Amino acid sequence: MKLELENVGKRYGGKLWALRNFSLAIGPGVLGLLGPNGAGKTTLMNVVATITRASEGCVKWNGTDVRRRPDALRSLLGYLPQDFGVYPHLNAVEFLEYLAAVKGLDAASSRRRIQELLVLLNLADVRKRPLGQYSGGMRQRVGIAQALLNDPQLLIVDEPTAGLDPEERVRFRNLLAELSGDRIVILSTHIVSDVEATATDIVLIHQGALVAHAAPEELLAKAEGKVWECVVPSAALEATKKSYTISGTIRRSDGIHVRLVAEADSAPAAARPAAPTLEDAYLYHLACLRAGRAA
Repeated sequence: MKLELENVGKRYGGKLWALRNFSLAIGPGVLGLLGPNGAGKTTLMNVVATITRASEGCVKWNGTDVRRRPDALRSLLGYLPQDFGVYPHLNAVEFLEYLAAVKGLDAASSRRRIQELLVLLNLADVRKRPLGQYSGGMRQRVGIAQALLNDPQLLIVDEPTAGLDPEERVRFRNLLAELSGDRIVILSTHIVSDVEATATDIVLIHQGALVAHAAPEELLAKAEGKVWECVVPSAALEATKKSYTISGTIRRSDGIHVRLVAEADSAPAAARPAAPTLEDAYLYHLACLRAGRAA
């Protein structure tokens, strides 16, 4: 099972490139996509999901060019877009039965699968309630259920934990981990802790380009010795933000505790080294990119 992107580019309006020269090979596991808003993450997922046609390059599923044979991938694909809509007058069972029919699944196996997913996603007790009465988090769980209807080999989820409470977020993280053993899962989210908890590989994207593709441990290792903590007075915070990449601040009685990313020779004199988190590693790679140096 292999997904390959070869020099993929997507251009809008003749001049704006949302993706450019994007090459990547993905095997089973959870691939976390990280990047600032507008980096090209959603465009990338839409191209892979055959919703958007690439302007150049190709996407291959097990060696087959999906531009020429999109059905080779679509029948094995589950996709939860960021903007997922529902029919408010249908209940969860009716909605999922409708989508199962659209995907060409037979009625008997669909009914069994829907019941499994409703239990798995903690929706069994509200399965007969119209979707228009669901909370945002409940609708998101219905979206996750529809993406899993056909037991996909490739699962793409864009901001899947948006609107979920902490307990539901942990439940979904565990679900992704369980699903990833025999399939490819692509997870895009701005919640770095979701990626940190589930991803076996991470891709960093910036301005439509691939910045890094590595295991979490490798990204963390590159940020080792580049993360610092110090205490600054409130009056000095703005100056500190202008001089350093800040990954976090906490106000305390003795001042503002600042967590920052910097090379050892440029860190504040009173700063103490800190163990990097994935968010620190992400900010470090972006800082290197903007400074024109290798991480």
